[in-house]
Amino acid sequence: MAEIKEQVQEVLNKLRPFLQRDGGDVELVDIEDGIVKVRLTGACGTCPSSTITLKAGIERALLEEVPGVKEIEQVF
Repeated sequence: MAEIKEQVQEVLNKLRPFLQRDGGDVELVDIEDGIVKVRLTGACGTCPSSTITLKAGIERALLEEVPGVKEIEQVF
């Protein structure tokens, strides 16, 4: 579990500069049964495109790079 968490955090750290450039960020909340729970903060928290960012950007990267990740879920 700790290894998956480290790998997920690594991927989020790679994506973070792109989110911060637009005034937002992403925070890892939890990982449960392959479901990564994140919170989008700053401008990303209220952006109408946040679902696309979450699914097309963050989820795709996590699925490609971290074995064991099944999906991503946004928590508020």
